[in-house]
Amino acid sequence: MPVEISVIAPLLNEEKNVYELYNRLTAALKKSNNNYEIILVDDGSKDQTLFALEKIAAEDSSVKYISFSRNFGHQVALYAGLERCAGNNIILIDGDLQDPPEIIEKLWKKKNEGYDVVYAKRNTRKGESFLKKITAKIFYRILSRITSIAIPVDTGDFRIINRKVANELLRMNDHTKFLRGQIAWLGFKETSIAYDREERKNGNSNFGYRKMFRFAFDGITGFSNFPLKFASISGMIVSLFAFIFIIYVLLAKLVWGET
Repeated sequence: MPVEISVIAPLLNEEKNVYELYNRLTAALKKSNNNYEIILVDDGSKDQTLFALEKIAAEDSSVKYISFSRNFGHQVALYAGLERCAGNNIILIDGDLQDPPEIIEKLWKKKNEGYDVVYAKRNTRKGESFLKKITAKIFYRILSRITSIAIPVDTGDFRIINRKVANELLRMNDHTKFLRGQIAWLGFKETSIAYDREERKNGNSNFGYRKMFRFAFDGITGFSNFPLKFASISGMIVSLFAFIFIIYVLLAKLVWGET
């Protein structure tokens, strides 16, 4: 029987959340009355996350897991799941339970109205500091202004895409992964639903300011020609001033006798 829905969730040191994640995902997917699979990607966890995944997969044949030898990053983990999933529709969701699995039902219903991509747009972000909220807000708005791609603001990777979109993503062999930008760049028919992002239940966030900065840098350099334009214009300005200075030095020496 073909798989209708694949769910991909990256995990990093989520041993305290993984069982609840599995239970809530299973409950949400059963409501759709479709054949499904859950792909859990262990992104080099140092705790007992992998042990939990092995146990869950041994008890439920609809669950598969991928284990990385080290931490390769959230985007690479999602991409690895895309490479191995079999579903006609794919749901990308974070494994820390801040994205409620119960929203899957709304994503599925909205997708069936004729959309290729339905992303979840955050109304609120509970449990996050003011600094993290404001830096994320600034990043998304700067990115939308300096790119020619309409990347939706206030969204993460939590979304549903169909197989057609997934296949095109897999053909984009970019070394640096920025899936929300890549999906927007493809230009398929998309829409959104609104939701309230939950507070992390257990553990600490694995997405600190250093990773946020690296992620933002990858997004800006990968999906905007602004850095190239800035470098080109800066080079032209510096060259112009250097040329003017050369003329000044020659006049000072040959006309005014100054060195």
